[in-house]
Amino acid sequence: MKIGILLVNLGTPDSPKTADVRKYLTQFLTDARVIDIPFIPRQLLVRGIIGPFRSFSSAKLYQELWDDETGSPLLHYGKVVSNKLQESFNNDSLEDEFMVELAMRYQSPSIESALNKLQQAKVDKIVVFPLFPQYASATTGSVHQEVMRIVSKWWEIPDINFIRDYYLQEDMIKIFAENGEKYNPASYDHILFSFHGLPESQLRKANMWNHCLQKENCCATICEENKFCYSSQCHATAKAIAQVAGFTEDQYTVCFQSRLGPTEWVKPYTSKVLEELAEKGAKKVLVYCPAFVADCLETILEIADEYQEEFEEMGGEHVQLVESLNDNPKWIEIIKQMLLENVYGKIDVKQST
Repeated sequence: MKIGILLVNLGTPDSPKTADVRKYLTQFLTDARVIDIPFIPRQLLVRGIIGPFRSFSSAKLYQELWDDETGSPLLHYGKVVSNKLQESFNNDSLEDEFMVELAMRYQSPSIESALNKLQQAKVDKIVVFPLFPQYASATTGSVHQEVMRIVSKWWEIPDINFIRDYYLQEDMIKIFAENGEKYNPASYDHILFSFHGLPESQLRKANMWNHCLQKENCCATICEENKFCYSSQCHATAKAIAQVAGFTEDQYTVCFQSRLGPTEWVKPYTSKVLEELAEKGAKKVLVYCPAFVADCLETILEIADEYQEEFEEMGGEHVQLVESLNDNPKWIEIIKQMLLENVYGKIDVKQST
């Protein structure tokens, strides 16, 4: 049996030019799972306001982190991880059983182009592995929907496994904790676990048990009613990293960044937490970003540059970003193990082949 592995991350412009950034933002933000308002208002908002007005400023940010040879960090790390993952399968003499393809939900390489390669290779099964540890409709949900849209046109559809989330994967948690150790967390006044934000409306739409945002700190503990909630999964990831790192509850705060528009987003906001810490006299803050498996604009620039500047203006001194999983060899082996368990179960893969 030949198995196709589809690794998918969010996306990146084809270049830091304004036109390419606008094209990327338009495809991204017109997705109904990203901006969840009716079709016509969404198109008018994105194509008439956000795209024209935000693409220039976003292009300037992409120019800061763009590499002429490798492109954006998100694409670079995606290519390295997919290539190294394929090499790892090959080293175990599994090159005939596993074929790895990288895709981006928005722009290149597209999900459709990657799926077409797997189809042409006559794979018997496809495993879709979104590079988002926590499930959200706007990320993993959108990836799964796009895959189903494309394969629904095929006359011959192979078995397809969708990996939903892995927010408590133990070895992944350990890498995040290890990455922070080099900065001596005890030397910081406070620690933040900053996750990408979502509109509160999206949490409510995903709420099937009338639990979401009904009481204070409803996401702080995972339970049957909120185990699929993005915010709850973020809190669970942060708590797991904190336990491995030995942080007490008063040493860290879970918060959310990257707001867009005037609507209410998941709270507390990272910017607001930094402001409150500065008012209390905090000078040094250590920031983990466990929603991102690869460093990108939201970590390299938003955390390390923008929040650093804001924190200094408020009287603070240093915001230190803890790097993400990126191309850590341990992370690549973790992906491999999760895929093998998804396909074969927890048995010796060499026995199964």
